[in-house]
Amino acid sequence: MAVPSRTFSLVAVAALAGVIAFSGDRAPARAAPLGVIEGQALDVTADRLDVDVEKGTAELRGNVTARVGDLELHCPVVELKYDKSPRVSWARGKGGVAAKYRGIEATASTVELDATAHSVVLTGGVRLARGRGWVTAEHATIDVASGRVSLEDVKGSLPVRP
Repeated sequence: MAVPSRTFSLVAVAALAGVIAFSGDRAPARAAPLGVIEGQALDVTADRLDVDVEKGTAELRGNVTARVGDLELHCPVVELKYDKSPRVSWARGKGGVAAKYRGIEATASTVELDATAHSVVLTGGVRLARGRGWVTAEHATIDVASGRVSLEDVKGSLPVRP
């Protein structure tokens, strides 16, 4: 199923079954929830949505913005895997990713979320910044449950109070 060149908001299961309602050429399409991550609705906008109901996959393309809880993500493409609930079990943003989470701004080539393992992996030119402090790395792994962040090939600037 494809939704070409429209902005839409995903909020429930009806989109997975192919029930998307349009109200005019310029008005956004609305659907019941496409996915849930950790009990929170996954809200997205994009130019295009392709869903494979049998495989439990979806792909969002073009000006993708995804929001779940305090996390906001922007990138050209997001791929999703979900179960029948529909709970998102895995997601990948690619093509240059910018994210904001509780005052932290992150950029990377790709970001991958494994909801089952509660982990987020950023790869390729990773940059994390908060205020005047920043670090760059080639690879970053975030354990969502503990809040621990591991970085590889790190450089940075951390402000120190006089």
